[in-house]
Amino acid sequence: METLFTSLEHDALSSVAPLAVRMRPVALDELVGQLDVVGEGTWLRNAIETDSLSSIILFGPAGTGKTTLARVVARLTSAHFTEVSAISGGVSDLRRVIDEASKRLTLQNLRTILFVDEIHRFSRSQQDALLHAVEDRVVILIGATTENPFFEVNSALISRSRVIEFKALTNEDIEQIILRALSDERGLAGAYRLSDAALAAIVVMSGGDARAALTTLELAAEVARDSEALTDEERLEFEGQGDEVEVGTEGDEHRFITTAAVLEASPRRMLPYDKKGDTHYDVISAFIKSMRGSDPDAAVYWLARMIEGGEDPKFIARRIFIFASEDVGNADPQALLIAHATFKAVESIGYPECQLNLAQAAIYMALAPKSNSATNAIFSALKEVRSGPLRAVPNTLRDRHRPGSETYGKYHYPHLDPRGWTEQQYLPDGLERGAFYTPGERGWESYRTEAVTRDRNNTS
Repeated sequence: METLFTSLEHDALSSVAPLAVRMRPVALDELVGQLDVVGEGTWLRNAIETDSLSSIILFGPAGTGKTTLARVVARLTSAHFTEVSAISGGVSDLRRVIDEASKRLTLQNLRTILFVDEIHRFSRSQQDALLHAVEDRVVILIGATTENPFFEVNSALISRSRVIEFKALTNEDIEQIILRALSDERGLAGAYRLSDAALAAIVVMSGGDARAALTTLELAAEVARDSEALTDEERLEFEGQGDEVEVGTEGDEHRFITTAAVLEASPRRMLPYDKKGDTHYDVISAFIKSMRGSDPDAAVYWLARMIEGGEDPKFIARRIFIFASEDVGNADPQALLIAHATFKAVESIGYPECQLNLAQAAIYMALAPKSNSATNAIFSALKEVRSGPLRAVPNTLRDRHRPGSETYGKYHYPHLDPRGWTEQQYLPDGLERGAFYTPGERGWESYRTEAVTRDRNNTS
């Protein structure tokens, strides 16, 4: 809910704010990208426009508009809007906010929207402190996080909220944001001209992060403003695209943003995953397929692309963790332990050192023998469970702690047999051994399968 005071305060702060803050959208129609989230007819847009928002958790990469959407809600809602820091705020701060919200609701019939940026940084006790207030709608929670909330946020809090995923911005989205900032009065107000090559460089460096793109643009504009006249090479950037640059017009020449200005402003090149905005998925796919194909060089290359692109190391570690079971499986059971240790190391260490743990794990997975038998087995079993008939547990396997269990028949305890196993019915009626699991032909799995088969044949 915006008042005259907050509007004046906003104008005063905007005068000294960085470009990324000045260009922050103030209406839903100004949001670039995320049409699936806030486009016409979506649940979230209708909830905001009718001021009937319920608790939500916004999840997605940095610079995609999560915090911006919260600010838009703050301007549009009639509810009281407050914010708590997930970094510096404690349980006492949350209890104070909840107490004030309760009084506000009781005495003024005024709802409170609580925005928590980086909500995954809240401890479990902090998240628990929100549960009853969110459930009873004493506060309406807007949580924002770059981490998958199903991993990082309490399941109880997720169940009381609606999780909304923000997608990475495409190159076209970033271009639109940059061009708007060049012309908008809140931005550079048409004072600068940007070459096509410089625009492409900013897009490449941003990695789909609108905030990063606008920061680079602002720094490049400062470089262009303070630089000397354009070089012949820089002049060609504009003349090659049909823009005339008049010689001797020093003031104008200082307002041309070239690729050189962009690189000086942001010398670190953030390699995109590709030029169409689908890079996050393409590179992780290439990484996984390289490990699956037992190519350690390719696996390390794609890992380096992700690290250099600023990919969340925990995301990479999670994918390695999954790969250890999905593609290595019981051909090398040690792979799962390596993957788990890597994930814990990444959690504890972080960049830059954890790149060593990731590299070691990626190379291990690439060199490990492969088996997808566990993957195929569980998918086959799930298909049977979902589409097959209801199958009863064999009597000999049923729980014995109930009246009448003495009629179930004898269960043969494998540890009492010198072989360590016994032949008895384990699958329900209608299913035979081999219905789901087909052993791989490599590594530990192959060795153990051969040993078990040999043992069974010798005693049959």
